[in-house]
Amino acid sequence: MLYMAPKWRCLLVVAAAIAAVLSAAGGAGAQETCSGAAPAPPKRGAWMSIASFGGAGDGRTLNTAAFAAAVASIARRRARGGALLYVPPGVWLTGPFSLTSHMTLFLARGAVIRATQDTSSWPLIDPLPSYGRGRELPGKRYISLIHGNGLQDVFITGENGTIDGQGSVWWDMWKKGTLPFTRPHLLELMDSSNAIVSNLVFQDSPFWNIHPVYCSNVVIRNLTILAPHDSPNTDGIDPDSSSNVCIEDCYISTGDDLIAIKSGWDEYGIAYGRPSSDITIRRITGSSPFAGFSVGSETSGGVENVLAEHLNFYSSGFGVHIKTNSGRGGFIRNITVSDVILDNVRYGLRIAGDVGGHPDERYNHNALPIVDSLMIKNVQGQNIKEAGLIKGIPNSAFSRICLSNIKLHGSAPVRPWKCQAGHCLSHSAGNRQNRLDEAGRIDTRSTKGTVWALVTCL
Repeated sequence: MLYMAPKWRCLLVVAAAIAAVLSAAGGAGAQETCSGAAPAPPKRGAWMSIASFGGAGDGRTLNTAAFAAAVASIARRRARGGALLYVPPGVWLTGPFSLTSHMTLFLARGAVIRATQDTSSWPLIDPLPSYGRGRELPGKRYISLIHGNGLQDVFITGENGTIDGQGSVWWDMWKKGTLPFTRPHLLELMDSSNAIVSNLVFQDSPFWNIHPVYCSNVVIRNLTILAPHDSPNTDGIDPDSSSNVCIEDCYISTGDDLIAIKSGWDEYGIAYGRPSSDITIRRITGSSPFAGFSVGSETSGGVENVLAEHLNFYSSGFGVHIKTNSGRGGFIRNITVSDVILDNVRYGLRIAGDVGGHPDERYNHNALPIVDSLMIKNVQGQNIKEAGLIKGIPNSAFSRICLSNIKLHGSAPVRPWKCQAGHCLSHSAGNRQNRLDEAGRIDTRSTKGTVWALVTCL
């Protein structure tokens, strides 16, 4: 029998575990999947550990320089197929660091990348051109904990390792009104393509958790994303002015929308003119005081060709929330939401044209959004407080809105649909049939504790 030193046996075990995770993440299972939106990464030509760059996973040592050195080494080496940066078990305290192209960041089981709470160590970066300023405050914004700009072929994955934002210090500043600049995300990829994020836990982000912006060919799969329900603006996944995006098989419980599709803010988003398009969202479960699935409200570049299906939301404010506002411009069109299960949700569905503020007073008050071709079907809910709201915008009719096979139950009588600006039906108990704009007819029925809708679209 060939003798193998313990060190090399350990390395082989680690390599085998990584290979198994990468193989599973790159291939589609028996369930329907959109994971081919980004190609599986090639076999990396180099492998290195953060510990080799002076890093220490003791929860006390600041590893910002170690991560920067490791990423710089990957960029310099230009190994065939790129390189993998391995984060072993332990707690790796760090400030923000950036990734490079053709790399895999791999967190072992038991590995935690933990953000420092020393906010003075967070660099500032320019605001996004489609927002014109920081989302929360004028001026610059803090860089995300893990950042990438202009990258290709990036894989962020692991054996359910954790990326911990330690966001409470940022939430406290927000609540006290002492934030000097807009808070950082946990992960932001800008102007990047062929990116995969999978098999990880994201927790306690200072702001939005995962923010792909101006990106294409992005796959986000098999994630757990957590933050307290009272943590402000901790959205789960926010694809923004991005195309060909796949989000699948995630559990999300945060303080704001679990998934929110965006595309820029008012006059800045209109000028930048990059829509979010061709997005598939599938098999998402979670809870939020706000929406399970939403579009908006920042949609000035447009949002189109979205499929969201097999969604399961509980203890939430809204099941599905489509939101925009006067001054946004842009469009929301060709959106299909299907096969949704709701439990203990205040509003089953909400489509509204009066949501969200403005970056400044220079926005065009006459820039009205176009909302067209929305299909919401096969929605089942229990313990629902209010069936829903459709509130349009005068002089910009929402058109071709189709609600099909929606059945919502409540232990007490469910409040009926609320509809304003001529866009829908307002009804009470009994059977009525009214006009839904020019789109079609809605047959809504209400009995004690139940509201349902069967829609024919013209």
